[in-house]
Amino acid sequence: MHDSCKTPSRSPSPTAPARSFLLMVLRAPLTRRAGREVAYCLLAFPLGLVGGVVLTVLLALGAGLTVSLLGAVVGVLILVTGVRLARAFGGVHRRMASAFLGERLPALEPPHAGTGLFGRLDAGLRDGAGWRAVSYVLVKLPVSALGMYAVLWWLTGLVNVTAPLRWAVLGQQPGPGDDGMPVLTPVPAGGLAVDTFAGTFGALALGVVLLLLAPWPTRLVVGADRWLLHALLGTSQLADRVRDLEETRALAVDDSVALLRRVERDLHDGAQVRLVAVAMSLDMIKERLGPPGTEHRTALTGDGDSIDLVRVRQLVDGAHRNATEALTELRDLARGLHPPALDDGLPDALATLAARSSIPVELTTDVPRRPTPAIETIAYFCAAELLTNVIKHSGATQAILTVDECHDGMLRLQVVDDGRGGATIGAGSGLTGLVQRVRPVDGRLLVHSPEGGPTTAVVELPMHA
Repeated sequence: MHDSCKTPSRSPSPTAPARSFLLMVLRAPLTRRAGREVAYCLLAFPLGLVGGVVLTVLLALGAGLTVSLLGAVVGVLILVTGVRLARAFGGVHRRMASAFLGERLPALEPPHAGTGLFGRLDAGLRDGAGWRAVSYVLVKLPVSALGMYAVLWWLTGLVNVTAPLRWAVLGQQPGPGDDGMPVLTPVPAGGLAVDTFAGTFGALALGVVLLLLAPWPTRLVVGADRWLLHALLGTSQLADRVRDLEETRALAVDDSVALLRRVERDLHDGAQVRLVAVAMSLDMIKERLGPPGTEHRTALTGDGDSIDLVRVRQLVDGAHRNATEALTELRDLARGLHPPALDDGLPDALATLAARSSIPVELTTDVPRRPTPAIETIAYFCAAELLTNVIKHSGATQAILTVDECHDGMLRLQVVDDGRGGATIGAGSGLTGLVQRVRPVDGRLLVHSPEGGPTTAVVELPMHA
């Protein structure tokens, strides 16, 4: 193509950026974003004022009583109440930010539940997310005041824009001795006023300028509030990473359990059935060979060759024995992958396990919520291993197996025996394998086994992997 055929390129106009900036400034007061931010500042002020004042009083009162000897417990109780109240205020602020600003913040991590009065108080004082909420509610008080100052720009602008209307319609003319109609500004201006109708148009122009500028201090305050929301009421990057890892781990554990169940069913419905068919076929061959008293008989094939029936019987017996042993091993392997009794729930599976024990086992279960399949599998194998240790090593005459759900949402499995004691978690002990089994789901194993017994082993697992 010749150069004469090319369309000459047009360079952007040097006034284009200025025109875009001017349009942005003119449109800013009319955007939906500006309206939402003003509404957010208006509603956040009373909430920030009440929350900041109430929380300041509670913290001051609680701290003062805590340092005293007589009111220490009451002071700690007030502090914990303040932390919980800050969580509630933080929840309202998160919902407001979601409704007006479009901020989607996850809920704060739930506080840890302690045991007993002092345990709950200690957990309340150690509530890191709750103290972040306290920080936000306290800082929100001055921030909400700044938000109202930003709203003042809008109010003064709107009032000044109506100056000609108020002069002409509402009779705002100055009387004798008056300085004139006041002109409002969001900054101290030293008593501006107009005393003529023409001067009201100057107030109108000032009002227009204030309305054009008002979105920017509002946006600045809201931007600072957004940062505080994410920093104090949102989850930290470390907490997000931990949550992602926990979710990934739960998926991996659940997938591995589902895979083991599929393998167990494939073995049960496939390989075991084939081995049973082979064993039955070998039984039929043994019957066709006749009773064992015919060891010296021989048979002729169609080609005139002789068959040693004794040798054939020996081969068939060996094949039948191998098939039976392989079937037994395959059933044990399938049971080790996933006990079929778990399909009906952990209590039924443990009842079956206790019934098969060679020593008496007293079983008590109280699990109102069913754990996930992965947790049920881990709990079952932990119970099986603990009972096996009792039978093999403790010399106990009976055992007590208890499974219940604790108040803190953990599944607790406890095995108590009347054996000789002395069990420890360490190298060469089967208990070490249990520690490794429960560790991937943040479970733990506790063993108390003094010499002479009794031995108490406790496994704590979360209800969900």
